[in-house]
Amino acid sequence: MLVIDILYTGSLDKIDQVLAEHRNFLQKYYDLGILLASGPKNPREGGIIIALVNKNQMEIIIQEDPFYKNNLASYKITEFNPVKYCEALRPLISPL
Repeated sequence: MLVIDILYTGSLDKIDQVLAEHRNFLQKYYDLGILLASGPKNPREGGIIIALVNKNQMEIIIQEDPFYKNNLASYKITEFNPVKYCEALRPLISPL
């Protein structure tokens, strides 16, 4: 399981110009069952993505992100092993 910490490096005006494309990019990976959750930080300086994929695969996926393609964000990928979790997540985590 991964936590991807996105930090905007471009202005919010530029972020907003590609936000719909970014959300379409995310939806592709929700539909494939790779992403679990995502959203903007508060304050709005970036975002967080939680994913079920290995780090190498995520590095490749990120290259499709319009934020990445337009040099509007940097990404920090942290892999972790969920040893405790709520029961609702068991079907997603147990195979890991």
